[in-house]
Amino acid sequence: MKKNKNKKPLLLFIGKNSEPIFSKKNKKLLSDPLDDNNPITVQVLGICSALAITVQLKPAIVMTLSVIFVMACSNVIISVLRNLIPNRIRIIVFLVVISSLVALVDQFLKAYAYDVSKELSIFIGLIVTNCIVMGRLEAFALGNGVFKSLLDGIGNAIGYGVILILVAFFRELLGSGNLMGYQVIPDFVYEMGYENNGLMLLSPMALITVGIIIWIQRSRNEKLIEQG
Repeated sequence: MKKNKNKKPLLLFIGKNSEPIFSKKNKKLLSDPLDDNNPITVQVLGICSALAITVQLKPAIVMTLSVIFVMACSNVIISVLRNLIPNRIRIIVFLVVISSLVALVDQFLKAYAYDVSKELSIFIGLIVTNCIVMGRLEAFALGNGVFKSLLDGIGNAIGYGVILILVAFFRELLGSGNLMGYQVIPDFVYEMGYENNGLMLLSPMALITVGIIIWIQRSRNEKLIEQG
């Protein structure tokens, strides 16, 4: 009796005989961008938004969620279409997919978070040309399956967002004494002579903060240090 060799997809294009959902390779797709292959601190991509939108924590969180949505969906769409996209126009296809998703995010923010939408308007639009999004489509989604591409998109977006949120946390806290618009540093601390560091609200301090994060990361993970 012949065995049925047809693989039936179970969930999200994962076949019966494919590797487990939470295999070591799949977990690595999520964990690597958080440390060893972080888009900002290791690949040095997406620095512009790290400088521009990290004065306050709220816009940084909204940008992180927006990038997670755009990267996850665009990676899945490009992976599904990867065998149908002509090589000559692949960049145009990437831009069409990303810009459509960014338009959805922009309209959603205008409907449900208008104040944040006004603050992030130009930067939400710039997700279209974000090196991280385009880079993962070209380097990964175009040559891998749907589920792996989904994990890669989510992992890199979270890795990008973690740095944004860290930078915004310290800039808002030390620059204005607030977090998410609420005062965190008590009044008695100011009465003792403490002053907010206005320099933290300037763009150069975002770059310095990212530099400090990179230094800390390399000091505990020496394999990231470039040799000679």
